[in-house]
Amino acid sequence: MKLLIIEDNVDIASNIGIYFEEKGHLVDFAYNGNQGLQLAQNNLFDVIILDLMLPGIDGITICQTLKQQQLTTAAIIMLTARDTLDDKLIGFEAGADDYLVKPFSLLELEARVSVLATRFKPSSQNSLLKVADLELNRSKHLVCRNNQTIKLKPINFKILEYLLLNQHRVVPQREITDHIWQDSPPEGDSLRVHIHGIRQEIDKPFDTKLLHTIHGVGYRLYDKSSG
Repeated sequence: MKLLIIEDNVDIASNIGIYFEEKGHLVDFAYNGNQGLQLAQNNLFDVIILDLMLPGIDGITICQTLKQQQLTTAAIIMLTARDTLDDKLIGFEAGADDYLVKPFSLLELEARVSVLATRFKPSSQNSLLKVADLELNRSKHLVCRNNQTIKLKPINFKILEYLLLNQHRVVPQREITDHIWQDSPPEGDSLRVHIHGIRQEIDKPFDTKLLHTIHGVGYRLYDKSSG
């Protein structure tokens, strides 16, 4: 399991990190909101442990941004010293998947993190998606082609995943936009920018191109050489 801890209290962050690393998990750290948001949207995590009060961008804003703009596939558990019902409701309305009040037991945090990781993990059925020599492992958040690991930003991972799930057909641009951003579509031609980024990673280094533009319609992921 890969975790991101966004917590400005170095002692608390260190205690959580050491605890989970000793359990065999991978842990990244951010000590302010700006750094946390950047790490969360540019890397793939299973669970984000997010403090509410942070320097720079606060935890509520980070959570809202990540969830509303679909910038992460991770579950988010919010940590805070605020324990009123209103405070918890604000956290859940921002998109938090769980809420834990300080001080807390590391055993309880571990239990909650494990539940979230299981809940957000794709089922074993169809966890491995393939076309030609390109593979996407949904449960491990891994992409590889010709046995070479490819690093994608979370939103590009989601777009590629959707194209792989629908590789039997041309997927309209509007459908992809609606699936990825739902009720909060970005301004401008954001999808085309992301498609370009995906092509740079999965197609440019290889001889056979898999991601094809069907002009005026959308995109399709398939191997032309296979017929």
